[in-house]
Amino acid sequence: MNFRRGRREDYPEINLIPFIDILLVIVIFLAVTTTYARFAELKINLPTSSAAQTPNPPKQIEVAVAEDGRYEVDNQVVSDASVDGLATALKNAAANENEPVVVINADARATHQSVVNVMEAARREGLTRITFATQTAQ
Repeated sequence: MNFRRGRREDYPEINLIPFIDILLVIVIFLAVTTTYARFAELKINLPTSSAAQTPNPPKQIEVAVAEDGRYEVDNQVVSDASVDGLATALKNAAANENEPVVVINADARATHQSVVNVMEAARREGLTRITFATQTAQ
């Protein structure tokens, strides 16, 4: 039974929307006024070392592949354009070097098979370090 008929208890109401608005304004203010550290502005003194000189760079074997399927190994024309002929030319160019790098300079219109033949010949001779020479677009 409710004997307090005319009197209702009102519970206090907390409105959070203005509080959230104030917090968002503070966050925006902090984001705008904060300066961010830039790594380019850091002054770093790198440590020095007295290590031995770096070893000589590996020998590069230049292989040119023409559009019509002709090959040159270190500016020497390869008369036998088969994989075996290329392998022999690469073996002679390596001449007991320790892991030389084979640089393939292929014409843009050379067939894919011509380049694969050079890679296969290098694999047969145990030359595993192969790279391709390119030029920048004009």
